[in-house]
Amino acid sequence: MPRSASPHRPMTVLEWAMLLALAAVWGGSFFFNDIAVRELPVFTVVVSRVTLAAVILLTIMRLRGQRLPRGRRVWAAFFGMGLLNNAIPFSLIVWGQQHIASGAASILNASTPLFTVLLAHLLTRDERMTPGKVVGVLIGFAGVAVMIGLDALHGPGAGVAAQFLCLAGAISYAVAGLYGRRFRAMGIGPMATATGQVVASSVIMLPLAMVVDRPWTLPPPGPAAIGALIGVAAISTAIAYMLYFRILATAGATNLLLVTFLIPVSAILLGTLLLEEPLLPRQVAGMALIGAGLAAIDGRLWKAATPQKGTLE
Repeated sequence: MPRSASPHRPMTVLEWAMLLALAAVWGGSFFFNDIAVRELPVFTVVVSRVTLAAVILLTIMRLRGQRLPRGRRVWAAFFGMGLLNNAIPFSLIVWGQQHIASGAASILNASTPLFTVLLAHLLTRDERMTPGKVVGVLIGFAGVAVMIGLDALHGPGAGVAAQFLCLAGAISYAVAGLYGRRFRAMGIGPMATATGQVVASSVIMLPLAMVVDRPWTLPPPGPAAIGALIGVAAISTAIAYMLYFRILATAGATNLLLVTFLIPVSAILLGTLLLEEPLLPRQVAGMALIGAGLAAIDGRLWKAATPQKGTLE
């Protein structure tokens, strides 16, 4: 029987292993995107990712004897989640990666919890800002500003615009995180939620790719691009969602937030070692500030350093 999800207990060795694996496979999505977008247009990359992932997850559900729920209300929620959590952010990030390195895109994507905290305060009643969260958001956004640099003051060049596209993708992820809270209230399980949203996003993206990219007119992609599409769909989407919801169920959302610290590390390592991407000092500084902001929001480092009431001195 799985352990109950609690942010107050230490994670097990298995949960830490799953968390590190999730960071690696999600960090790998930036690496795969970088390879695929060299030969294929944005919407073709995104529709390939979500469609292949949908086929994989539907197959897994069928092998488990599970079926997707039916009903207009359920599928309206799946389409909303597919738009906010897949179609919009995947497209924006892949667009951005046409002009910036995969490591830089992953650092900007790490700002998602900052936007989540801010939007949760504005849009919900049960997740209000605390002083620690306010400090964390301010530090984190300072890191975003350092990351983008002074180039933004000199006009919206391609690199600056690409960074703002990645930030817009992070905002979409944040909105999706709040939107996705409805699935638990609707009684829809994690596996069905993951599968339903990629099926819905496939339906959204397919006509868009057909009209805009006209993929049948493109030259056949090479082995590297095909391998990247399979990797981003099977590893960074299907397997990633399975790990994500497993950790969420056993370790809880607070512990799951730690993955945000680790994704840029794996993405930067892959980009630097395999793609020979440069890592600029301002990117390192921005990542450090975003990490510090997330640590302040998470609060557990502060709690660990602060003597608890009732402890012997």
